[in-house]
Amino acid sequence: MSSATDALAGAAVLLAVAIAALISALVTWTSRPLLQRYALARPNARSSHRIPTPQGAGIAVIAATLIVASLWGASANVAIPPALVAATVVIALVGFADDIVSLPVLVRLVLQAACVGAVVFTAPEAARIVPALPLPLERALIVLAGVWFVNLVNFMDGLDLMTVAEVVPVTAALLLLGWLGDLSWPAVLIATALGGAMLGFAPFNRPVAKVFLGDVGSLPIGLLLGWCLLELAWHGQPAAALLLPAYYLADSTITLFRRIIRREPFWSAHRTHFYQRATDNGFTVPQVIGEVFALNLVLAMLAIVTVRAGSMAIIVASLVAGAVAVGFVLRRFSRLQAS
Repeated sequence: MSSATDALAGAAVLLAVAIAALISALVTWTSRPLLQRYALARPNARSSHRIPTPQGAGIAVIAATLIVASLWGASANVAIPPALVAATVVIALVGFADDIVSLPVLVRLVLQAACVGAVVFTAPEAARIVPALPLPLERALIVLAGVWFVNLVNFMDGLDLMTVAEVVPVTAALLLLGWLGDLSWPAVLIATALGGAMLGFAPFNRPVAKVFLGDVGSLPIGLLLGWCLLELAWHGQPAAALLLPAYYLADSTITLFRRIIRREPFWSAHRTHFYQRATDNGFTVPQVIGEVFALNLVLAMLAIVTVRAGSMAIIVASLVAGAVAVGFVLRRFSRLQAS
């Protein structure tokens, strides 16, 4: 692209981020009184918060993301998959219902699987990660992984600014990869709008949070972010797609298997994630969020290196470096802070 075209594209990105942030902030601010009345999250033994706090501001984040990405896509002649938009709205409604009345686990999982399946099975047949596998089997495995990813984002949204510290670096890396031509433009639009919307939400969620995302936010954020990462893998970059969410994947998956091994009811709320144990071990909330954000910046850098290097040795080295970095933070979180 010419320098003039680059400048116009850069201005469009900044404008999209700013508009998404503004919409998200305005809707969050105006909806807080209603959320305070109808969607109050009261603290319990498993909570990280200590005072009743309204939840459900994810409505603002998802609305801002879909509005900005769709309008930007229409103006740039880039089509956002209709199945993705519809599934995002449905899974947000499922989350909203769960925020209000607490749906049964099986009902939630079936509806989530339907949403993820609608996105995965409507993708072009040429979109493959492991061509050696039969297409239906590969798609079924992706749906299973997608349902887990949607839920793990929800599980990890248990601390002020945690999801912001995860989503902002990941979406920024996806935007950069798209700028370099390594990601589809629909995914770039979604990632950019989502990153902007999270920035608009951040001032309301900084410690001590005035409002939470709620399931209405964390579940569709998981769907949108998971789809962007899937697009990256479909573009031949599975290593980068694993590195970007590596902290969330490691913390949630290790915790899940540990609870299964201990025969605990792993589907119920708990306080045994590494980031939750960190606050019990003497870390302050800003310390935890700061370390997670810094780790995600490192993982984003490694992901970009794997994409641009084009060398299997560098890809393997980056994956190992990412695993070591994640392991280091998890180990820190699981140990008592020196007094």
